[in-house]
Amino acid sequence: MRVARLYDLDDVRIEEQPIPELGPGDALVKMAVCGICTSDTFPWYVRRKAPAVLGHEPAGRIVQLGTDAEGYAVGDRVFIHHHAPCMTCRRCRQQEYSMCKAWRESSIDPGGLAEYVRVPGHNLRNDCFVIPDDLSMEDAALIEPVACAVQALKRKSPVQKGDHVLVVGAGMMGQILMLVARHHGAGNVIAADRVPYRLKKALELGAQKAIDVSTVGLADGVADATNGDMADLIVVCPGSIAAMEDALTATAPGATVCLFTPSAEDEQLPISPHDFWFNHITLTASYSCGPPDTADAMDLIRSGAVTADLIVTDRFPLDRAGEGFATVSAAQDTIKTLVIIDPEEAAS
Repeated sequence: MRVARLYDLDDVRIEEQPIPELGPGDALVKMAVCGICTSDTFPWYVRRKAPAVLGHEPAGRIVQLGTDAEGYAVGDRVFIHHHAPCMTCRRCRQQEYSMCKAWRESSIDPGGLAEYVRVPGHNLRNDCFVIPDDLSMEDAALIEPVACAVQALKRKSPVQKGDHVLVVGAGMMGQILMLVARHHGAGNVIAADRVPYRLKKALELGAQKAIDVSTVGLADGVADATNGDMADLIVVCPGSIAAMEDALTATAPGATVCLFTPSAEDEQLPISPHDFWFNHITLTASYSCGPPDTADAMDLIRSGAVTADLIVTDRFPLDRAGEGFATVSAAQDTIKTLVIIDPEEAAS
């Protein structure tokens, strides 16, 4: 089978490797489509992972099942999560699914940028499901990123009705976060970015205000957008210390700031405990998602709140996956990039 193996951001090679062999509880899935996540282009992440077949936003069709696999049939269209928790440990009982040891040790074989993927029985049982007939494969490829937004806005830093919600960084995840925030009742959704295309897209998708931080200070822009009230909830998408520091200047009293992306390992974020204490500021983080979030994400997509038609801007065949990575890495006139592995299946 063909895979897209990333050696560096400017070195993605189409290679041949054997189709994975199944264990008794596993499934073999023929890939239809897989999204490229912005995190797949972080330099520190690439250095850690390469060479590797990446892709953790896949959708496809089951073509073979292990002898003990249950709950699925050959021919099922499926969403598959690359990580799955055990659902029984202390972390899982606390709904901290991405802290579960089994979650962190689980994976699919190889990543989703391949013609076929082996889904271990553990993943198949604990965070995969059949795609409903009313969802396209492209919509299904959005389940994982939408689920990450659901965890952030429903469980880690819940949106309250009427909140002024500021999303710093209006790329793919920023756009999804804004759509999910609106769905959960945000009163005023504000986008901040420095790329005109992304700011324009945010307004088209329903943001009340788009702040170009290359021309106006973030705090000034938020003050103008909220009549001086500032932001009740801020989600920071870039893994940039400067963006995180900037976000802390735009908080209302009692605000929550959610870090949606990590910085590099050796970077530190300076904060003022004095300001946090007197203004009741909460700083939290949201890493990935768990089974309740993927289920909620599917419902959101089925409702039309977030769909491929709204946010997918670029599509590349598998043999041009390198162009897909370059497009995501450039972070300019693009929102969501998909790799179409099987065009016929992707259209289903």
